[in-house]
Amino acid sequence: MRIHHLNCGTMCPLGGRLMDARDGTLVCHCLLIETESGLVLVDTGLGVKDVEHPQPRLSRALRSLVRPRLHLAETALAQIKALGYAANDVRHIVITHLDFDHAGGIEDFPYAQVHVYAEELNAATHRRSWLARRRYRPLQWDQAIQWKTYIAHGEPWFGFRCVRELEGLPPEILMVPLVGHTYGHCGVAVQDGSGWLLHAGDAYFFRGEMPQGEHTGEAPHCTPGLSFYQRFMEVDRRSRLLNQTRLRELATHHGKDVRIVSAHDAVEFERARDARRGRH
Repeated sequence: MRIHHLNCGTMCPLGGRLMDARDGTLVCHCLLIETESGLVLVDTGLGVKDVEHPQPRLSRALRSLVRPRLHLAETALAQIKALGYAANDVRHIVITHLDFDHAGGIEDFPYAQVHVYAEELNAATHRRSWLARRRYRPLQWDQAIQWKTYIAHGEPWFGFRCVRELEGLPPEILMVPLVGHTYGHCGVAVQDGSGWLLHAGDAYFFRGEMPQGEHTGEAPHCTPGLSFYQRFMEVDRRSRLLNQTRLRELATHHGKDVRIVSAHDAVEFERARDARRGRH
């Protein structure tokens, strides 16, 4: 399998360098996987309609907070076409969670089956809190979506509960529940020729929260802005922090076998994208 790293939505959140000390920008890090079953997207970022008609598809409150740039060229659809593919080549979408900046492009791929953790779809469709009504935007996926829901089962993955045998997908793609940011939040693990890649979604936001390379001995740390944002968006703080601890243990003990990336850290995205380019 071949993995492409796509930024499907640059954001310039309030707080600037309090969010990321480098330049204050965040990304929507998605994966495009070439398989024998067709193309697979892991998350979609912001979609074409989000860019063209942000109101009312996006919440005013969260749009004002994260300030997405809204460029058509950054949508997954535009980038997939630039690679020489068409929308109907995307046969599967695996969603870490249904927040607006992860699920906005679902309707751009009408032939795709959408794989999601069952608890996440339940939370997104019932939207019981003020925050849920703003983070989940049903206008992004109110067409005839081919949903496929799952609960964790099967042999653990590096000690984590997981969902194996996603319908129609190769066994090298797994869902790994990492709840806390949302009730049904999952990571997505993909095995390619160089080992496992875990897209951890919003289980963490800043590269300093995970041990990496020569910095494995450093204490985990996060910027003040992203620390606040993670707490503001969480639904279960205990589970979120526990899963971050478990991810750090995974990176420490299995770093040679598993590479971990989050959804919004621009430096992590650039490293992963450039490393893939260097292999081809």
